[in-house]
Amino acid sequence: MNLSGKKILVTGADGFIGSHLTEELVRRGYDVRAFVYYNSFNSWGWLDQAPLDIRAALDVFAGDIRDPYGVKKAMQDCDVVLHLAALIAIPYSYHSPDTYVDTNVKGTLNVLQAARELGLEKVVHTSTSEVYGTAQFVPITEEHPLQGQSPYSASKIGADQMAIAFHRSFEMPVSIIRPFNTYGPRQSARAVIPTIITQIANGERTLKLGTLHPTRDFNYVKDTVAGFIKVAESDQAIGEVINIGSNYEVSIGDTATIIAELMAADIEIVTEDKRVRPAKSEVERLWADNSKAKRLLNWTPQYGGLDGFKRGLSETIAWFTDKKNLHQYKAGMYNI
Repeated sequence: MNLSGKKILVTGADGFIGSHLTEELVRRGYDVRAFVYYNSFNSWGWLDQAPLDIRAALDVFAGDIRDPYGVKKAMQDCDVVLHLAALIAIPYSYHSPDTYVDTNVKGTLNVLQAARELGLEKVVHTSTSEVYGTAQFVPITEEHPLQGQSPYSASKIGADQMAIAFHRSFEMPVSIIRPFNTYGPRQSARAVIPTIITQIANGERTLKLGTLHPTRDFNYVKDTVAGFIKVAESDQAIGEVINIGSNYEVSIGDTATIIAELMAADIEIVTEDKRVRPAKSEVERLWADNSKAKRLLNWTPQYGGLDGFKRGLSETIAWFTDKKNLHQYKAGMYNI
């Protein structure tokens, strides 16, 4: 699909990945409507900090993904929807699982129903590597069993299956993108990389973290954004689930060490109980097989391997250590 001349809706455009994706689509000259979460402050989230020319080019719709009427209204006159709106914090899903079903499952259903009724040409639904749970084999292909090891991952499995069901039941042109652990500028401090960087940047040398041995496949946000656009453009991606990952595995402990080296900091790590997931809920190992993305999309990570990881971390550190960005984070407080 050629996206030129198409009206593209991005749900969750005010968030971390969504704001980067929205900005890149505008930079490429596409017609973008940004669905942001309604609030009384009239805040567009991270899009408030987008360059003026990008903000001026946006068609912004403030609403709630849980509201089927508002979702359908936002999707009117659109051709393609990139659905990123979701609750994503795993610790908060232990606290309030009901909100994850409403937002992630019902919100996705609202998007799919509206897309079907309005006849949209393409729906790109956002999954997560968390749906795999602890790896039963590595690298993880799209055929790996799904395991709901947290209310968050269970809700995303439900949303993914709803998207697949609409494709199979109604021949809806749906693609599912499954990013592994995305990191980069603007990420919430509930994630481990911003947690490490902001603590060091604020002068802490005894870092408070959770479990250190689990491994992750970190994907720099520019690579994730490129993956979204490739999926949206690809007719071969319809009806498919596609991993977007770097194919590089690193432990949380080693990630902290790499960041400390890049920031020239001598650190000690303390495991804080409240940051540790329940034992059976912890995802011990994630490592992406990205061969399907390479084959179907001609997508390859530009920040892959150890060298790429260090480049991505350096760009992330530079953003977080800018005082105007750092002051927005409460580094001394655990953010669930």
